Amino acid sequence: MKKNHISKIFFGALFLPFICYGQQELHQNYSLFNPVPRSLMREMETDRPDVTESPFTVDAGHFQYETDFVRLIKEKSEMQKTNTLLINQANLKIGLTGSTAIQIGFQTYGRQKEIDIVSGTTEVTYGYGDITLRIKQNLMGNDNGNFAIALLPYIKFPTSKYDAESRFEGGLIVPMSYKLPGEWNLGFQVEVDRLKDQDQPSMHTEFLQTLTLSHQILKNVDGIAETYYTYDFKAHQFSNFLNAAIQMEIIKDFKLDAGINYGLQHDSEKQFFIGASYRH
Repeated sequence: MKKNHISKIFFGALFLPFICYGQQELHQNYSLFNPVPRSLMREMETDRPDVTESPFTVDAGHFQYETDFVRLIKEKSEMQKTNTLLINQANLKIGLTGSTAIQIGFQTYGRQKEIDIVSGTTEVTYGYGDITLRIKQNLMGNDNGNFAIALLPYIKFPTSKYDAESRFEGGLIVPMSYKLPGEWNLGFQVEVDRLKDQDQPSMHTEFLQTLTLSHQILKNVDGIAETYYTYDFKAHQFSNFLNAAIQMEIIKDFKLDAGINYGLQHDSEKQFFIGASYRH
């Protein structure tokens, strides 16, 4: 898909949600330049540590910083093995209105080691990574109710120095959540992406669906269990993942987390990470 096509999808998905703007009742008198008073701010919600995004937006006029301190990614295909180390893979979220927030994702440092399985040759590259622009538009449940849903279109710009084959990528994410009895939380997400092939510069379309369950296991500590799958329409291939993470609130508006995303197929990614979230 050409980059102008990705842009059309991104901006088309951005303006579509405003037909549901009237469903939002609270916080609509506030904006980026008229912040929500701290006494009226929602509970802190994060898009990490699970793959399932949160449908809730950052309060207008406030920002939230979420990052992987360290993330290790292991991949293996028929042609090569790849190990990637990411330092400060971050997502800066800024509340624009009561139901809209912009997100800027960036990778401060990445180190990638590729091993050609046939020849045995090794190539190591490093440097800063890609930049991603996302806009989250909550459609329902941002301020009240048990069910919430949002649209989250994104586009990734290939600025990476450690990955010379990085390409324009983009997609649309639809995150949902439901509050269950007993303070259990159920998350669900569907996503369609246009991504670069693993071993070559050509592109493919991929579908992703997640299911996550979270609950407090200790005071200020949440346990998260998740499963998701992806389907590559070009290769006609499923990849299945089982994930687990914990998230601990250290002080108000500051959380630490750690977890694993484990691909069940031999050629699926295995990811290990430690990160944090801060809101101001």
